[in-house]
Amino acid sequence: MRVMDTYFISHGSPTLAIEDLPARRFLLDWGKILAEKPKAILVISGHWDTSVPSVNVVSRNSAIYDFYGFPREMYKLQYNAPGAPDLAKRVKELLINSGFKTVREDPSRGLDHGAWVPLSLMYPKADIPVCQLSIQSNQNGEHHYKMGKALAPLKSEGVLIIGSGSATHNLRALRFDGSSPAPWAQDFDNWLTEALINGRHDEINNFQKKAPSANMAHPYPDHFYPLHVALGAAGEGTKAELIHNSWSHGTLSYSSYSFRSPQ
Repeated sequence: MRVMDTYFISHGSPTLAIEDLPARRFLLDWGKILAEKPKAILVISGHWDTSVPSVNVVSRNSAIYDFYGFPREMYKLQYNAPGAPDLAKRVKELLINSGFKTVREDPSRGLDHGAWVPLSLMYPKADIPVCQLSIQSNQNGEHHYKMGKALAPLKSEGVLIIGSGSATHNLRALRFDGSSPAPWAQDFDNWLTEALINGRHDEINNFQKKAPSANMAHPYPDHFYPLHVALGAAGEGTKAELIHNSWSHGTLSYSSYSFRSPQ
């Protein structure tokens, strides 16, 4: 089996599961991006935030409805993919061997909407084992990049690594008038794509200091750190590609990327 690419997916609103958006159509056509079926999926979502790295160790996943005030049909959706306890143990092993002192196992947690919403579109049969890994918003980009580097061996073991967050994520600045992207959001989005394509990993890791309008694009870093994990897993010399770009509400970018390790 070839070395797998890693990916960052901007998952946007939970209603991506039911709304007819360009980003939804992109995920429904995922087979055009990756035709090969992975043995298992490791997903890092901005919606599982813990003090130390944590993995869910379950035999069967369930959908967590970690959102409020959405259409009733959202709470009827299911994504009961098999768990991946062996993968969870492997993730823990790799992280500890790379210097992460504590990695916790969660024996009951399912998949939050940052994980199951995109996966339900990408792999609707829910027949691939899934393990979820948490982020730590009390840490920085370099911490998550190092986490990704530790997980790099998984790419040769048939594991698809997906970071799920948002290229921009400022919910207080959403526009509901159908306007074009706000200048600050467009500036950050353009910077991100250029920095990734040109391999400026140090800038990505220190985006708060390097990126234009970083505090507006990410007043909290939780939805950006999954990108650092996916990028770190691909490693230095990564060939980054923008595989989707669209917007909603004027400030919410759905930019998504693939990262191919140097061969």
